[in-house]
Amino acid sequence: MATSASSLPFPVPHNKLSLDVKGNKTDLIICSYDDHFLVIATQIGSMGTILHARKEEGLSIHPTFQVSVIFGKRDEPILVACARQLIEHISSSGSSRPLVLSLGLKDHSVETLKGIVSAVIENRLW
Repeated sequence: MATSASSLPFPVPHNKLSLDVKGNKTDLIICSYDDHFLVIATQIGSMGTILHARKEEGLSIHPTFQVSVIFGKRDEPILVACARQLIEHISSSGSSRPLVLSLGLKDHSVETLKGIVSAVIENRLW
């Protein structure tokens, strides 16, 4: 008997959760692919701004990180700061995999971004 694709479990290790961040329902999906981590945080039901963050390989004692906006708002330094915090945490945990981060948020306050970073770290897959 053939199994339909819809009944198979998603083959990528992932965590899904919903939480309240400053009064806004926030859905988080954290996926661990072989070559990347993907984090989706949305309060609007869609992807929002998509960022790519990675540790730069080099001879420097102090690591450097590259964060770029792939799609979306390029004039929101708080979104870049969120991606930077997460890639620094990933790197300090011993992983060299880059991060793709999607932020679809109603509220771009520092408190909201801190809440999202904390929730992602608590439920991390690295």
